[in-house]
Amino acid sequence: MTAPPDLDALFGSADVTSFLGLPTCEGTENFSGDIAIIGAPCATPYRSVGAYCAEGPDAIRAGVRAFAANLSHHDFETGGPLLPPAINAIDCGNLTGDPATPAENRDRIRGAVSQVLDASAVPIILGGDDSIPIPVFEAFATHGPVTILQIDAHVDWRDSHEDERLGLSSTMRRASEMPHVERIIQVGQRGLGSARPSDVADAIGWGVTFISAEQVARTGIDAAITAIPEGANVIISFDCDALDPSIMPAVIGRAPGGLHYWGLVALLRGVAARGRIAAFNIVEFMPARDIDGLGALVAGRSVATALGLMARQQASSRNA
Repeated sequence: MTAPPDLDALFGSADVTSFLGLPTCEGTENFSGDIAIIGAPCATPYRSVGAYCAEGPDAIRAGVRAFAANLSHHDFETGGPLLPPAINAIDCGNLTGDPATPAENRDRIRGAVSQVLDASAVPIILGGDDSIPIPVFEAFATHGPVTILQIDAHVDWRDSHEDERLGLSSTMRRASEMPHVERIIQVGQRGLGSARPSDVADAIGWGVTFISAEQVARTGIDAAITAIPEGANVIISFDCDALDPSIMPAVIGRAPGGLHYWGLVALLRGVAARGRIAAFNIVEFMPARDIDGLGALVAGRSVATALGLMARQQASSRNA
């Protein structure tokens, strides 16, 4: 049988292991840069499934490896080279994660994000299971107030599931309990998910703005963009199942009617135009469910777009 051609070699990026071939560092202690990419394979997995997305960070890196030799080329999603001159984006590798030590996993994630924020840099967190946003949000306790934009098929307002209050079903309820979180906007809800009617009622009572996937399909993404206040500090929490399974099969629970790629790009651009992207995390990329690397490509390209937008904001703040 003839081996398939090495297309990464054709593009000049066969030996790349970091995200888009960016420079690397070991950990975030004494971080010196503008943007830190942090892999977080595991936070708080449920006992029934273990660390179900632990291979996600490396698979996302691999999904866009072919573009690593082209960072100086024109990127049509961001309108120029992905990284402006003099912006230093660094891949800090993966944090250690063990399903048996969830409290330690959360401490590592919270600590790494805090170190990046203390260095006046912005973090991009590659997950990993859906509970990773909780320690990311907690790291902003002394860097708030913040607006959270969750892009997700589910609302994640369960108080607990399988006796776990810090798991995938509870991220937004836990965020609502943090004093530095002043606003939550949730985009992309659809289907029959984990939420009970009382969970949705609690979210609405707290003040959440919901823009469902159906609303986006009918009227576009503008309602989600205009919900972002001018000048807000925004943490974007992106769950891969927000996207339609035709372009993102690599998730736990596929459901029809998800967001499409250009809607996501428009939303990311809109957030960058109205406020500051203070952090970006991507979760629930499950390589075992992927099809021919399609999901990894879409996930990696989505992160790359966020990276380019965040880099432009870092450059603007430096020049202000």
